[in-house]
Amino acid sequence: MPQTGSHDDGSPLRTVFDFELPHGYVDAAGTVHRRGAMRLATARDELSPLIDQRVRENPAYLGVVLLSLVVTRLGTVTDIHAGVVEGLFATDLAYLQDFYRRINGLDSGHGAVACPSCGTSFAVPAAAAGDRLGEA
Repeated sequence: MPQTGSHDDGSPLRTVFDFELPHGYVDAAGTVHRRGAMRLATARDELSPLIDQRVRENPAYLGVVLLSLVVTRLGTVTDIHAGVVEGLFATDLAYLQDFYRRINGLDSGHGAVACPSCGTSFAVPAAAAGDRLGEA
């Protein structure tokens, strides 16, 4: 778990960030949980899913495993595991993937692409550039 500390200038290091899902996670009892918290990712968080058999069989599962490691709370649910993340609506999953990129400084907002015909480089929104969660 990340430790709290301070930057060189003495300002506190923020390691946990609150969020609110667009739709919310619906638990087995039918309760909707919209507010949650996510902590900053560590190098271990980025690397450990790569040895997970589910990710090895299906690389698209990387985001599910990674989010299950860094989301610390969804409403009153504190045991966040891959099954919880799998139960999210697609909009909420996309929201959390974007939130992950933003709080971890992985979202520059734009990706660089080049025209295959003329080689001219230009910027496009990062999501259109094809970046995926966990591919830092």
